[in-house]
Amino acid sequence: MPLIHSAYPGPPAYQYNGHMQTVFPSLTRKVSGVTYERERLVLADGDFVDLDWIETGYDRLVILTHGLEGDSNRQYIRGTAKLFAQHHYDVLAWNCRSCSGEMNQAFRLYNHGEIGDLNEVIHHALRTKQYREIVLIGYSMGGNITLKYLGVHGNQLPDAIKRGVAVSSPTDLEASAVLLDRPSNRFYRNRFMKKLLVKLNQKADRFPGRLDMSKLEKVKRWRDFDEFFSAPVNNYHSADDFYRQASAVNFMAGITVPTLLLNAQNDPLLSPECSPDWLAETHRYIFLETPPTGGHVGFQVVRDPHTYAERRSLAFVQGLV
Repeated sequence: MPLIHSAYPGPPAYQYNGHMQTVFPSLTRKVSGVTYERERLVLADGDFVDLDWIETGYDRLVILTHGLEGDSNRQYIRGTAKLFAQHHYDVLAWNCRSCSGEMNQAFRLYNHGEIGDLNEVIHHALRTKQYREIVLIGYSMGGNITLKYLGVHGNQLPDAIKRGVAVSSPTDLEASAVLLDRPSNRFYRNRFMKKLLVKLNQKADRFPGRLDMSKLEKVKRWRDFDEFFSAPVNNYHSADDFYRQASAVNFMAGITVPTLLLNAQNDPLLSPECSPDWLAETHRYIFLETPPTGGHVGFQVVRDPHTYAERRSLAFVQGLV
């Protein structure tokens, strides 16, 4: 499909660059009026994920996947959940392993390429209720997971899955890892690493000998972190193997339902490789929208309680391309 000309009007004036458009919404936005009902889903391997539901009584469902070290209570998830519930969708905001406030039981954590858990969540939802329509929406890491899932399953998707949306998604993980090492991105790099190290230390304590935490001294780049920690804890052979298997761009050609990728050009965490215009230009089902501004999972709009990404997602899944 042709690349989409974005209608995003731009952020408030005080958010004058991509960093401001990323950080301010994360720190200051508060979405009220969202109440979840939590359910624990035991996975096929005996581990668990926690599902947060809003049931409205309709036969349409939106499944929301959060970003790295996020959860169902991140404001971008709550905002999307609230908007879709108001428009007659049930909502299932699921928490990746270890992200719901309780450490998961298995050695492995979650990662950008893990689509098996999402698959189990989807089939559990279909067993729970006969949904006529399911749409998948993911933010940042969750967008990469969503895109990879849609691409890998292709023609084998459950019939109920009609559309997908990915926002601020690092579809090329190797390129994004390089960006994290820029001095201007030290804030994000340190924040992610600090949170992940808490979990990795817990895994090392619970599973002695499985992780060599002394290798932290050798971490000079984010790629080193992926080589020594992200890859082994998630059963990849190396950082290269992780990037190859987890990057959605390597699988998106298989997508068979209309899917929107919304990435801001000034997103400090995404390289141009994460917005594959070469694929969108010729692919029947991939719609690529790259507004000049928006930051990473920002997209705020003056005097609107919802972000452009949230309203754009709703319009897209309603067929308003």
